[in-house]
Amino acid sequence: MRTTGVTPVPREEFAGASKVNTSFLKPLERRLEPIVLPRIPAWLGTTHLTMLTIVWCLGILGFSYLGARDRRWMWAVSLMILCQYLSDYFDGKIGKYRQTGLERWGYYMDHLLDYFFLGSVIIGYAFILPERSRYQLLVMIVLFAAYDMSAFLAFGACSELKISYMKFGPTEFRLALIIINGLVAQWGPRYMISGLKFVNAGAFVGLCILVYQTQKRILRIDMARKKANHARPVILRGDNFASCDNPDTGVNISVQSARTLYELGSR
Repeated sequence: MRTTGVTPVPREEFAGASKVNTSFLKPLERRLEPIVLPRIPAWLGTTHLTMLTIVWCLGILGFSYLGARDRRWMWAVSLMILCQYLSDYFDGKIGKYRQTGLERWGYYMDHLLDYFFLGSVIIGYAFILPERSRYQLLVMIVLFAAYDMSAFLAFGACSELKISYMKFGPTEFRLALIIINGLVAQWGPRYMISGLKFVNAGAFVGLCILVYQTQKRILRIDMARKKANHARPVILRGDNFASCDNPDTGVNISVQSARTLYELGSR
């Protein structure tokens, strides 16, 4: 029997392909997935849906610019946000459904474009709000970006990507933007101007709570690993293996140490 000489490469599961989302609307989204996914056209793939965020961001910027002269254009901004939600939510889902195998590319591009989306929304609000409000918008983008940074750093330390906090996730965030745009289109930006500082204050308090809870969880992981390492004598052998005495047989055995993504990336 002839062989090709090619060794099959085992499929390595990528932790970033799975997200932890416990938001209010997530159960409803799960019910919609089996209905929507089979009906997405075959020519519309995961890469197309991901890159469509660029189109929606340009639309947000353009319609927000027009909204500075006629606030009814804010309804069009809300439409762009809705379209971005649909393409962003189903790009990874359709990839798993069709088994395209683009988990790492999707992880990188999806989250990078999510930041572009956040930036386009805040820049768009800078078009319609007076100049005195731009300092609050600057603080807002710093605070919201800190949430993303915390999520990615925690992912590196815990190998778990959590994208919702206190039942508030990306879907609820977009829904809040659509409601805000509707209020601006109906009554103008005067209420939004006075409310920015309260939004930033709430975001700051929420960020402090998130950082405290996250560092506490990571500290528990480190302490548990430290306790396990001190439970028996271990002799390190290189980066990946250690040796210890089996208490049952007295035989010296080699074990592979578990590593987080942070440890692997620090080599």
